[in-house]
Amino acid sequence: MPKQKTHKGIKKRFRITAKGKVKHRSAGTSHRQSRLTQKRRRNLRGTSVLDEVEVPKIHRALGKYSY
Repeated sequence: MPKQKTHKGIKKRFRITAKGKVKHRSAGTSHRQSRLTQKRRRNLRGTSVLDEVEVPKIHRALGKYSY
């Protein structure tokens, strides 16, 4: 039986915390932020936690990796 491969795109974009939650970086933070308000830019800073609905899919795609 072949092993499950890690999804490399998900590995780059998501990280699993010690309690099993999934963190990710918000969209729209790379460049062209002059169109955003100061408040929106400030709220996009840092990472946020993903909804619980999507967590099992991410765990399956990552396999044994948490980074």
